[in-house]
Order: sequence, then structure tokens, then C-alpha cells
Amino acid sequence: MEYEALIGLEVHAQIHTRSKMFCACPVMEDTGDLPPNTYVCPVCTAMPGTLPVINRRAVELTLMTGLALNCEIPPVTFFARKSYFYPDLPKGYQISQHHLPLAVNGYLDVRVDGQTRRIRINNVHLEEDTGKLYHVGNVTLVDFNRAGVPLIEIVTEPDMRSAEEVRAYAEQLREILVYLGVNSGDMEKGVMRFEASVSVRPVGSDVLNPRHEIKNLNSFRALYRAVAYEIAHQIEVLQNGGRVVQQTMGWDEGRGVTYVQRSKEYAEDYRYFPEPDLPPLEVNREWLEELRRQLPELPAVRRERFIREYGLGAYEADLLVADRAVADYYEAAVRLGKVGPKTIANWITVDLFRVMKETGRGLAELPLSPQALVDLIALVEGGVINLNTGREVLDEMTATGREARAIVEEKGLAQISDEEALLQVIEQVLDENPTQVAQYLGGKEQVAGWLMGQVMKATQGKANPQRVRPLLVEALEARRRSLAKVE
Repeated sequence: MEYEALIGLEVHAQIHTRSKMFCACPVMEDTGDLPPNTYVCPVCTAMPGTLPVINRRAVELTLMTGLALNCEIPPVTFFARKSYFYPDLPKGYQISQHHLPLAVNGYLDVRVDGQTRRIRINNVHLEEDTGKLYHVGNVTLVDFNRAGVPLIEIVTEPDMRSAEEVRAYAEQLREILVYLGVNSGDMEKGVMRFEASVSVRPVGSDVLNPRHEIKNLNSFRALYRAVAYEIAHQIEVLQNGGRVVQQTMGWDEGRGVTYVQRSKEYAEDYRYFPEPDLPPLEVNREWLEELRRQLPELPAVRRERFIREYGLGAYEADLLVADRAVADYYEAAVRLGKVGPKTIANWITVDLFRVMKETGRGLAELPLSPQALVDLIALVEGGVINLNTGREVLDEMTATGREARAIVEEKGLAQISDEEALLQVIEQVLDENPTQVAQYLGGKEQVAGWLMGQVMKATQGKANPQRVRPLLVEALEARRRSLAKVE
């Protein structure tokens, strides 16, 4: 029997705001680097008599996410208490949303293997994060720095059918959240976490079988591997006559397997009820339209425009659009009009990305403006320096912040393009290598490449290869004509 998978995904992303969800405590992206329990107050540690106040910016960013995901925005929403006890949950409940979230009934079109799949978004809602537990020997310590940090949760319908689709959806969603300024996208700092619900059924069936929900996946690699494992595991269980029961699973990255954590909770287990300390939140049309006007050009639209307007290939466009800062940098360079869009794209995706990888610095940390990069490319395109020298100059520019022309002039890196100077070097090389010259004149014309290498070596790589090649061939042919006259 052939089976198919049904996969839904919940994405929890920390919202990039200056303060927590319901209090004025500052938010730091990586709370694990802070002294424990220092970014806390009576509100986020749930001291008696304290009251929450809604973070307006967190609401705005959640609404913008809903708009970007083609969601409907209800005119009224409210917060609810989600009741469960865990040591790092100060109140003994979480302020979240349930019955009327901020955004509903959206979708995201995902590209997988050249095909487009539409993944429905059930809802986008807002909640507060928990604290963090540290297990030290037989003791568990609690740090509340993260408690109360605003979280956006994006919940899909079970529309994905493979681990590849799940990863593609998660990657494209991350792009959108970064473009909107909702989230930094820095997976290593744990600012985005995934929970995948996986079930399988016979192909052609419309039954929704019990599912396994895999918790706290914090990388695309872990997400892909965990989903792929669960699909294969559940199919194997059913083929062997077993049955799948609804459970919450963990993922063991080292062993590459899921494991049972607990039986799956249902909504009624959380005893949701409206948060009595917060009034209903009204989203008027004027506010919503102002947020719609603030939406940036989203990645999918920008990708298609780069291909259409700048003549880029899909791969180049993907690389540039994946990071909004890189895409903005690229367009700023193109607008200068001194170098072609494809040439600039190649320098950024090959050479500038190499520098970023080698130095471990992001684009914003490099002292290289779009103008400075274009000036360097223009020197290469104009034949002032060759490509290899250009790459060396780029390394120095990103290390020191100096301009390309100043580096070229100071180090004497300009190419030799003067015909008389090049002919002098060429004649010297031919005189010093009579055997290779004889081979060329005897019909072994590929030797010209070796002789050209000798010219480049004699000029320490400064000779302009576009000028050297025709001059070298002409000098060799002149010797052929002289030899014919002698004979």
C-alpha cells in the first residue's frame, strides 16, 4: 500500500521589539548571554497585584505579518489565558490568543523543485515567551530573562506532503519575517523555533489519522531530518500492522530519531478563557491600511523583478533576495549606473560573499559602500587592473575601508596596457625561450598559452591579458615571416 504524509507546521518567532510583550523590560535577542534574571520586573515575573499592558509595536508587526501572508484581519481580537504549569512559566499560565487571533485564513505560495505549492495559513497570533531552564547536575535553575518576550506564532493547515516542502515553507517564511523586521532570522540564537505535526494515510484516503507533534526544532536541518524520519517511521509502523497514537515527540539530533515526550494535549486541556486583565483589541481600518502601506516589497515579488528587470538567473536572484540587506545593497549599486547589473550580481554573490564567509562579518559590518564596490568593478571592467588583482584589492578594501584607486596607485597594481612596453617584454620572453618558439612555428600553436604565461610572470601579473594575446601572436607570426624570407 502506498502512503502519503500530511504535515502542518507551527513557527514560533521572537518579535524584534525594544520591550517585552506586557511590560517595559528591554528585550535582548540572545538572552542566554545575559546575567540570569536581570532583565525582569514585577510584571513579567507575575508578582501579585501587577497588570499587563499590550506592546503596540508587537501587535503592528504581527498584523503586518498577517497582511504579508494574505490573511484576513478580524476587526476585534482578544488575548486569552492558556493554563498549564511549567517551572519557567512565572504566572502558571501564558497570555496567548486562541478563539480570535490577529490574522486568519491566509496562505503562502512555496516553490519546490520548480513547482509552486500553496500552503494555507490557519492563523497568525501573538503571545509571550516562557523563561528558560538550566539543568546543572541534580539541580534545575530558572532564568526569567526571556519570560514575557513577544512571540509570533504562525500555524499552517496540514497541507505539506514532504520534508522538502516543509523546509521550503520554513525558509521562505523566515525570509518574509526578516524583510518585515519582525525577526532577525538568526537561527543560532534560537529566535525561531518549529513544531511539526506529522501523520500519514493511504494515498486516496481523506481520513486525518492521529499525528505526532515534534517540538522545539531550532534549525532547518533538524526540521527536515525530523519530519523525514517521522514519515518513514509512521509508514513502517502501519505496514507492520501497528497503529500511531497522538503524542508529543522530541528530536534526538545525535541519533537522528524522534522520541516520546508525553501524550498530546488538546485545546481543552489548556482551559483557555479571555484574559480578564486586558480589554478586547480593536483593529480599525485606518490603522490597518497604514500598516499595509508600510509593507516592503516581499521576497517573492522582488525575486521575480530582479529576473525581469536586471536579466538575472533564478539562482543569482535567489542569492541576492535571501537577505534584504544584500538585496538593498545590490540595488543601490545598480542605481549608480556605472556597471551592468549582472556584473555587480556576480561580484556580490561570488567575491563579496567569499569575503563575508572568510571574515565572519555581515554586510553591514564591512566598510564597503555600494559606490566603493562599483568603483572597484569599473577599474576591472576598464582594464586598469585584472580580475585577480581586483579580488586582492577587494580584500584590502574590506579590511581597511580604503578606496580602490588609492590602493591600486599606492601599490602600483595597474595593468600594463602600453603597447610599446608590452612588446618589449614579449620580445624578451621569445628570445629567452627559443625551443617553445620553434614548437609554435612548427605548428604546435597551443604553446602560445605557455608563452603568454611567461609574459604575465615577467610583468608580475600586471600585463593586460587582453592586450598581450594579440601582440604575442603578432610577434610570433612576424618571426614566422622572417624565417620564411631567410629560407
